[in-house]
Amino acid sequence: MKEKQIQILVRARPFLLELKPALHTFTYQTPHLMNLNSFMKVYAEQIGGQYAEYDPEHSIVIVPVSGGRFQTVIGTIRYNELYNRRLITFNSKICSLKPTIDYQALLEQTAFFNYCRFVATENYLQIEAVTALDTIDESTVKEMLQEVANLADQFELKLTGADIH
Repeated sequence: MKEKQIQILVRARPFLLELKPALHTFTYQTPHLMNLNSFMKVYAEQIGGQYAEYDPEHSIVIVPVSGGRFQTVIGTIRYNELYNRRLITFNSKICSLKPTIDYQALLEQTAFFNYCRFVATENYLQIEAVTALDTIDESTVKEMLQEVANLADQFELKLTGADIH
């Protein structure tokens, strides 16, 4: 984190306190914005996975999971206009959407997840984790990424019986 100094003019109400306006300097730390591609590349190397870069705001890690299987996780940085902030999103496909899937049971399972949720995107059931880019630390991002990969793999195996994504 970088340190910044700001100066604030503090004005006390004369009838409450016998203070004169004063200029105070405060030091605080600003968060260091993560470079997604650099992080994903290093993380892939650390876990014995594979890394691919799409562009500065999209990258892929193929994460080794249990049973000798692998799960593809896509990391994306996007801007959220509603909250005026940049977000980091991790997604992994589970399977194609099907009417035979018990979606209510899947939603009930999310109560046991730390970071993830199920989403239906591009005609696929996916696992997704999202957080603000300006407040996240690397250890939490690693936990999120690993949870996305593990849950996507577990539900992919449960719903399809195969290692597809």
